[in-house]
Formats: sequence, structure tokens, C-alpha cells
Amino acid sequence: MWIVLALKGLLVALVPATLVYLSRGSDRYRKLAWVMVFFTFDLIVFGAFTRLTDSGLGCPDWPGCYGEANPFLAHEEINAAQTLQPTGPVTVFKAWIEMIHRYLAMGVGVLIIATLLIAWRLSRQTTEQLTDQKEQLTDRRYSPRLPALLLLFVCVQGAFGAWTVTLKLQPVIVTIHLLLGMSLLSLLTWHAMIQNPLTMVHDDAATMRGPALLSLVVLFMQIALGGWVSTNYSALACGGFPLCQGSLMPEMDWAQGFSLWRHLGMTSAGDYLPFGALVAIHWAHRNFALIVVAVVAWTSHRARKIEGLRTVSRAISWVILIQLATGISTVLLDWPLALAVVHNAGAAALLILLVMLNYLIVFSTKSADYEPRSVSTFPA
Repeated sequence: MWIVLALKGLLVALVPATLVYLSRGSDRYRKLAWVMVFFTFDLIVFGAFTRLTDSGLGCPDWPGCYGEANPFLAHEEINAAQTLQPTGPVTVFKAWIEMIHRYLAMGVGVLIIATLLIAWRLSRQTTEQLTDQKEQLTDRRYSPRLPALLLLFVCVQGAFGAWTVTLKLQPVIVTIHLLLGMSLLSLLTWHAMIQNPLTMVHDDAATMRGPALLSLVVLFMQIALGGWVSTNYSALACGGFPLCQGSLMPEMDWAQGFSLWRHLGMTSAGDYLPFGALVAIHWAHRNFALIVVAVVAWTSHRARKIEGLRTVSRAISWVILIQLATGISTVLLDWPLALAVVHNAGAAALLILLVMLNYLIVFSTKSADYEPRSVSTFPA
């Protein structure tokens, strides 16, 4: 089974890798870096779809499905489980969603391994070409250190993916799994930005380091709160907007809501989780969103005045508005699946943009005349 699954991951990775290899131009390593960002973004969005359709236990074992490499081969076991519980957690539809998510994750892993091998080879090649020691230190595009860190991240992410299933969707494990996925997306974006020629920005960009980093931190905190809402199924715990259960401060159980080590739907003592705990989880996410919107909008407004940061700051402004609209709409429209997926995708997109903004502020002001080298070959 492991060999078959590995082959499936290789086949998934071959699609974007082949497109990059057949593309025009010589700098295919840069294209591969951005393709991995796009591919991981898609994986995160599909992971949100998996979570929102309650398909996390569509295959109740790991890494396969009832010990098989695909749901076709486990059709008898899946049908038996679906007959006992027609709405899940195990159904044919949910099993395929879960396994497709795993195939995509394996594809990302294969692409990262390929990136590490290519970076190692290109790093040796450029080191031989560059005779000046200072130039060697400056040309950091092909350093294998970050790809090696990416590989470590994807391995840890895979472990938490396994524990998500074996620990039966324990909220803290699922939330960490989400945060690791977002961290991986951030690192991949940083790696892709390194491949771009440095952008010349105004000296005032240095004053944006604090606000840009603060925006990134509060966004990550909000993603954690959003993951906690999703993994505890408390998206509809606050009916109405802007009030929650008809009140600004409804009755809430903060201790049980934010008790981390407990089973899904249960308290740490093993009792059923009270509704007040779900209200506290949702209320925290909803109100912290106001802080995130204020901080990110303020940062975007300031960055828009600085040459070299205007494009990314405009994109940030649009995405934060879309996030606000989809967040409110999901509550008012009783959590439609499509809007919920878009809301999750918006969080990932905003994370990418804020990482890009931070990179531009930190590095583009250092050496405006430096452009990274490209190579004419793309090792297979």
C-alpha cells in the first residue's frame, strides 16, 4: 500500500512539475517555487472543504482507506459503514474527499523533495561559477537550507495529519494541523519571493517593518481562532450579527471552550461540551476579527503610500474586505459551504500577501541594484 500511495503522490506532483519543465524561459526553478505556493494554497483550500464537509474521518485509518490505497478497493467496508450510518462519518463521498486530500498532500511532499534536490545541485553550480566570496553570500536563491526546512515542515505536517485521523478529529490536533499548513504556505511564499528580482522601494519602507510584522502576527492568531471554531463546529453558535444570541455579551463558558486537550464535543472531564463553550469560541473569533481588520487595514493604508509596496497593499485591502464580507455572510446565511470555503481561502490568500509585504520591506531596501542570477538548465 505504501508503495502505491507513493506512486500516486508522484503522479500528482508530475502534473505541475511537467508544466514547469515544458514552460518557456530558462528560470524554471523560480516558476517551480511559485507553482508550489499555488499548489499548497489549493491543498489548504481543499483541506478546508474536507473539514467543512465533515470528511476528516471519511477513511478512518491512515495513510490508506481500510488498508487500501484508494476507496475503490475498500468499497465493501465503506458501504457497510455507510449502511450503519448513512450520513457518516464514513460514506463513499467523504472517503473520496479525504483520500484526494491525502493524494494532494503527498504531491506537495514530492515537489518539496524535488525542490531540495534541485536547490542542492544549483547551489553547487552557482558556487562554482561565482568566484567572489561576497557574491556567493549574496546569491542565496539556491541555498538548500530553506527547502530542507520545508521538507521537515511537511514531514511534521504529515504526522499531524495522521494523528488527526487516529485521534478522531481531536480539536487541538486538527487546529495545529491547520496552523502547520499555513506555516508551510508562508515558508513557501518566502522561498518563492527569494527567487524574484529585488524590487526597489522607497526608503520609508523601513518604517513599515513593525506594522507589517504585527499584521502577520494578528492574522496568524485569527487563523488559529478560526481553526478552533471550525474544529469545534461552533460556526453557528452565535446566531445573528452583530449581536451574538441577541446580546453583546452572551452567556459563555470560556474555561471549557478553550480547554485544549479534550476529545471532540467533550470537556476535559469527559462530559458533553456545553453550548456556552461553543458560544465563547465563536465570540472570540468574531470579535478578534475586528482587531485584525483594523490592524491590517491600517498597515495596508500606510504601505499604499510607499513606492514599491502599492500593488501588494492594494491586494491586501481587497482581500481583507472580502474576508469581512464572507465572514458576516456565513453567519447571516447559516454557513453555506461555498462561502465558508471562500472564507478559508481568503485567510490563506491574505497570509500570502502579508508574507510578500514583509519580504519586500525587509529585503528590497537593502540592495536595489542586485538581481539574482538565473541558470539555463533545470536538472531533472
